[in-house]
Amino acid sequence: MSTSNSQIILNIRFKVKLGKKETFRESLFALISNFKSEPSFVNAIVSDDLDNPDDLVIYEIWRGTRESWIQNELTKPYRAEYEGALTNLIDDRIVSWLEPVGEWGSTLTNVRR
Repeated sequence: MSTSNSQIILNIRFKVKLGKKETFRESLFALISNFKSEPSFVNAIVSDDLDNPDDLVIYEIWRGTRESWIQNELTKPYRAEYEGALTNLIDDRIVSWLEPVGEWGSTLTNVRR
């Protein structure tokens, strides 16, 4: 993993299949239980979208870069089982890769304003 102070944020919106939200939520929480002890993990927040009840959003902060995350985290064995289950649980997944540039009210990122 990167030794610099860089961080990457994944903001992922899941369009969950009708009637599958609780099953998907359980699968996502199991995935988080696996990765929450990874050395590069900082934080994760899972949210329901109040305006789109079938959507679920996760906001993850990791130490490193997009490239280091793909190389070191995406290849974890527990992710394969999770990815395999997604076909039956979601209609779409929209991934945004973000880099923090300012933070107020907490100290989760390496940037301050």
